[in-house]
Amino acid sequence: MDWSDHALWWPDRNKWLARTRSTLDQYGVLADALLHFTPMHKSLRVQLPDLRYLDCKVDFSIKTFNAVINLCKELGIRHAEELSFCKPLEPQHLKHNLKDLPSNKKSKDNSGSGKNIASDTNTFIPNANQSPSGSTGSLDKSMPPFMCAPVTPKHHTSTPISSPITTSGTWKRNNQTDLNGVYSPNGTIQSYELMNGSLDVSLALSPTTPSQEARATLLRPKTLVERARMNVAWLDSSLSIMEQGVREFDTLRLRFKFYCFYDLNPKIDAVRINQIYEQAKWQLLNDELDCTEEEALLFAALQVQINLEAGLPQPTMENSLSMSAADDDIEAALSELQVTLEGSHINTSSNDIMQVPELYDYLRFLKPKRFTLKAFKRYWFVCRDLRLRLYKSREDANNEGACVHDINLRGCEVTPEVSLNQAKYGIKLEVPSSEGMSEMYIRCDSEEQYAKWMAACRLAAKGRSLADSSYEAEVASILAFLQMQHPAPAPVINPSSLDIKPEEYVPPRFLTKLKGKLVQRILEAHANVKDLSLLDAKMSYIKAWQSLPDFGISLFVVKFTEHRKEHLLGVAFNRIMKMDINTGDHLKTWRYNTVKAWNVNWEVKHMMVQFEEGSILFACLSADCKVIHEFIGGYIFLSTRSKEANQSLNEELFHKLTGGWV
Repeated sequence: MDWSDHALWWPDRNKWLARTRSTLDQYGVLADALLHFTPMHKSLRVQLPDLRYLDCKVDFSIKTFNAVINLCKELGIRHAEELSFCKPLEPQHLKHNLKDLPSNKKSKDNSGSGKNIASDTNTFIPNANQSPSGSTGSLDKSMPPFMCAPVTPKHHTSTPISSPITTSGTWKRNNQTDLNGVYSPNGTIQSYELMNGSLDVSLALSPTTPSQEARATLLRPKTLVERARMNVAWLDSSLSIMEQGVREFDTLRLRFKFYCFYDLNPKIDAVRINQIYEQAKWQLLNDELDCTEEEALLFAALQVQINLEAGLPQPTMENSLSMSAADDDIEAALSELQVTLEGSHINTSSNDIMQVPELYDYLRFLKPKRFTLKAFKRYWFVCRDLRLRLYKSREDANNEGACVHDINLRGCEVTPEVSLNQAKYGIKLEVPSSEGMSEMYIRCDSEEQYAKWMAACRLAAKGRSLADSSYEAEVASILAFLQMQHPAPAPVINPSSLDIKPEEYVPPRFLTKLKGKLVQRILEAHANVKDLSLLDAKMSYIKAWQSLPDFGISLFVVKFTEHRKEHLLGVAFNRIMKMDINTGDHLKTWRYNTVKAWNVNWEVKHMMVQFEEGSILFACLSADCKVIHEFIGGYIFLSTRSKEANQSLNEELFHKLTGGWV
């Protein structure tokens, strides 16, 4: 037998003895210590974003970050640094903060100070010395001597990554293997062999309906606090899976953790795009993200189109890739160069390249005040140099002293306030001030006007002016998103020809509101997207998901040292936000480009983030502070990626930014 995959595991200290050049004495192992000589690669049941289960061989001895990278290579998912493992959640996890969880209280009572858990381990682990739910317990009890050959128990209906092995240890091929990606009735795919590449094909297409077992694991948070508590389950990327209470045959979820999708290419990312789409779909259907009625119908329409296209033969990506990859790369490079050189043409003179572009028009404005009811007032708006200036008339714009409002858009929060049914095209601005975030509302008269001003505000909030080359693309993207939400006069598909179960297409809160006419409304919206291919429909779904106001904001319940009451902390790809715990209103925003340092006091579990304008200090109540630390460091790490170095992943930098230890 080959023992090269075996290593020593020390249960009492909850760690691997992985430094083979160190002696047991150097590790502090005494004569009465119990060590397990066990394989480093073990079977792990992994639930993918599309809710399917795979039985995978995963290295339990390396850092979780590296284990995810190795698994994603086998699954054909690029940029594995965007994903991570998290533990399955139960309803009780949404009812209590981390320290108040019944399992944590019981574990403290039983184990005192919890000496078996490393000081930097995610404390979501109930007790590293106890067998977690679903564990066989093979490493938790002393084993008889010389019992070296592991016994493989019969386990769940999952998809093994490699071909199954007989009890004699020889490879066998599953006669029922379907290389065309046909799914079994219970929602899982059959056994695949990686060498044929068939697994990549299967993961690029998901079952329309997941298994009942998978559906039963879904949780629907009812409040913002419950949404925040869902982030308790992320594993620590700097520790091994074994160190975090996971044992062989346990279940972990593989999810996109960082909502910063880099270089999403339909030609080579079919699997990745499908899994992102599935995660987005279940987020919306489980009420983890808010959307309007029109947006919900658009998502449902795209889902219908995706399901229809999935049943049709798709063009082979390999042929199209080999024929046009070089041409596309050259065309993209030339287009990028042209846009960079030309810049934007918004209200600029072609004869004067030094003129600063500006946007101006008559719009309506409202700055709400307490205890007063005020209507929108009409002003002449001028947007230039990241500033928004309001004048009573167009003529007053020539006089700087006549400016009624002067708003600095850099660092503000921009939220759409759109209702197509009511022809309302509004923009909500939350502008940083000494008293927190000041709310202001802008009302536009048409879709075209709204798209231009919305794009200008979004770019200005990121510190980019109207001269930025991405402005026109942003306008076009906003207009396309609005256009897809307009219902067609009549559906192109007969409603009776499709078996559409509304609860599988729209969030629960719309089921009662649109009862009776929901299928008709979905198919009317579908008429706008009926010509999209499978990958185009998925990409449109992802882009629409990214356009939602709350997209990519991971919530945590925190307590700032200067406040008695609790707040929400929202962590996004470019900023962190202090938010009201009941309404979700933004009270303060800090951008990552102003961060100077961040660190954790591990003894009291307080985290401090230093910005150019000052520091904030808080304790995380809904999760271990290490989780927030890793989110912030992870997003800063992802911002360092560039096309020139997209093939090499700087793992050392990732762990330096997220590990919390120098």
